[in-house]
Amino acid sequence: MPVSSEYKVIRRRSYFPWVLAVLAAALTVGFLWLLISNPALDWNQTLNYLFAPQIIRGVWTTIQLSVLSMLLGVVLGVGIGLGRMSHNKVLRTLSAIYVTVFRGVPVLLQLLIWGNIGLIVRNISLGIPFTDISFFSVPTNEVVGPFTAAIVGLALAEAAYIAEVVRAGVLSVDRGQLEAASALGMTPGRTTRRIMLPQALRLIIPPMGNQFVTLIKATSLVSVIAGGDLLTQVQNIAATSYRVIEMLAVAAFWYLILVSVATVGQYFLERAVSKGIRA
Repeated sequence: MPVSSEYKVIRRRSYFPWVLAVLAAALTVGFLWLLISNPALDWNQTLNYLFAPQIIRGVWTTIQLSVLSMLLGVVLGVGIGLGRMSHNKVLRTLSAIYVTVFRGVPVLLQLLIWGNIGLIVRNISLGIPFTDISFFSVPTNEVVGPFTAAIVGLALAEAAYIAEVVRAGVLSVDRGQLEAASALGMTPGRTTRRIMLPQALRLIIPPMGNQFVTLIKATSLVSVIAGGDLLTQVQNIAATSYRVIEMLAVAAFWYLILVSVATVGQYFLERAVSKGIRA
């Protein structure tokens, strides 16, 4: 017997989510009011320094650190990720060791090591090994300054994570397509460029975007070696103005802006690479 369309299913109303929503809203409003009305905080200082030249320089340095470290990390990460899937045992082992070491050691510690690399390697020189012939030699601290050390440290650490992202994306490609490419006589390198990576790119972009967002925030660690980033500039101002919380609010504002811009860029990039499969 056909069911009459006159019957309408009405879900039982639950009041518990509304109670949680009201409680969360009340706590949020109370916390914001506590910050705004706190007499110990001078938010005019935050507004005055929000677009100060020193802060803008720090923002620009943070952008440079993020972009350059990400580009270098992607280049290294793709190579290491493919190396982990290589048929060569030596290459596969070395790639696995790299990922294990650079993912296992905290990024802060890596930055401190690179920031003090001059204590280990006194000079950077080029010459003929096992002879006294040297074409040039310069002190390491003149070549590897805080900015350079920050890029190297962030890029090497990022490459380890990107390598795993690339490996996961490549492994998601149907193996039958690789066998078909081999049957057509395509070389492994051509198969990787034409078949494997283009299909894996769609799955690689989302976690890669997340890694970039994480990298933007990780640039704040560069302040331990005075890399000139946003947090370094904020701390320098706070040390002279004695307005620590107000200056940290300036840093929080700019990090939110940078992360939001990166998130929007990731959204459009994902749409661009998934045009062929979107309904």
